[in-house]
Amino acid sequence: MAKKLNITPLHDRVIVQPAAAEEKTAGGIIIPDTAKEKPQRGVVVAAGPGKKDEPVTVKAGNTVLYGKYAGTEISIEGVDYLIMRESDILAIV
Repeated sequence: MAKKLNITPLHDRVIVQPAAAEEKTAGGIIIPDTAKEKPQRGVVVAAGPGKKDEPVTVKAGNTVLYGKYAGTEISIEGVDYLIMRESDILAIV
């Protein structure tokens, strides 16, 4: 599980630590760095309180699926994260 951050997202924002990109295919072929796709799965590290009438439904520690181009990439203490709206999250796994 990801470590606790000292950052609290505002409103309906969520900070997600993306999962590592796939190194091999199911058939055992090694994927070069230039051909790797961005992961679409990650672990929620922090979540904001939500909007006035809509509380956030995801919690820290949830594994989620999100859109391929969702969120904004940020780096905190040398670790890469995505910050996105809760509406960009497609499912909790």
